[in-house]
Amino acid sequence: MANYEKLDFWSLKAQKEGYPARSVYKLQEIDKKFGLLPKNQGQINADFKVLELGAAPGSWSLYILRKLAGRGFLAACDISPLSHRVDAGLFDGQNFFFKQADIFAPDTQTELTAQGPFNLILSDAAPSTSGGRNLDTARSMEIARAALAYSDAALRSGGSLCVKIFQGAGAAALIKETRPKFNMFKTFKPEACRSSSFETYMVGLGFKKRF
Repeated sequence: MANYEKLDFWSLKAQKEGYPARSVYKLQEIDKKFGLLPKNQGQINADFKVLELGAAPGSWSLYILRKLAGRGFLAACDISPLSHRVDAGLFDGQNFFFKQADIFAPDTQTELTAQGPFNLILSDAAPSTSGGRNLDTARSMEIARAALAYSDAALRSGGSLCVKIFQGAGAAALIKETRPKFNMFKTFKPEACRSSSFETYMVGLGFKKRF
């Protein structure tokens, strides 16, 4: 079993740059490659909305809020609380909404989708790993399908999606099912993913739905 207690390059970098977890560099690399968030803050207005599923401890939320710089809006959800250790008050801002709840719960789905429609939906959510790859992959597919349900319900036409999945049984079918919903669709494994990890990300740009 991999030793995740030992701080690696990305974990030390996260500590230095004020993020609670190394996962921020996965989003940073995906954003740089695919342009999920506007590069020019002047392009961000009050109608630019992001939904993040599986937000704890908050690294992706902090990255997004820092890029939004007080503009736009981020809604986030996780069954665990966010870490306020390095947020410098951003998690208390008016352009941020956090719900500590299960993303599968119907009332959670209703409340979150009501915050939209969204320009971007992100999910870095993952199951608690059991050590059994088939079981972990199956649970990952359930989470990914939940994220896709949110996008079907609340992603703007032309919007973007980024969802983590575990490679394995069911992944190819989910990718095949999701690809036609977007004008551009790729799978991508950021450099910051652990070498032992079998996670990857589905990235879709240009959602084919009108709002």
